[in-house]
Amino acid sequence: VQLQASGGGLVQPGGSLRLSCVASGSIYSINFMGWYRQAPGKQRELVAGIVSDGGSTNYADSVKGRFTISRDNAKGTVYLQMNSLKPEDTAIYYCNFVTGRLLISYWGQGTEVTVSS
Repeated sequence: VQLQASGGGLVQPGGSLRLSCVASGSIYSINFMGWYRQAPGKQRELVAGIVSDGGSTNYADSVKGRFTISRDNAKGTVYLQMNSLKPEDTAIYYCNFVTGRLLISYWGQGTEVTVSS
């Protein structure tokens, strides 16, 4: 199973991007889908997460009201809509799926987001 993240790029402050992450291969019992980011010199942090069962979400305080996570369980895909982007959102964004009773974690390769004028 591989996760393929896409949608990153260069955007001006105030702009928007939509990230996508799709699983290739057979993946079952996805419990959690999340987006993390890592800026240069900083630790990786959870940006947004969504539980597959019920769809409850959580967000980092820094992105609340600007980012929206959504998922398509049937397609094994998670999205991150990012609006009102700020320079401090610049980072490599990684998707993460946690599956099954053993909570096996899969990571995407990362997609780079740069917010700059």
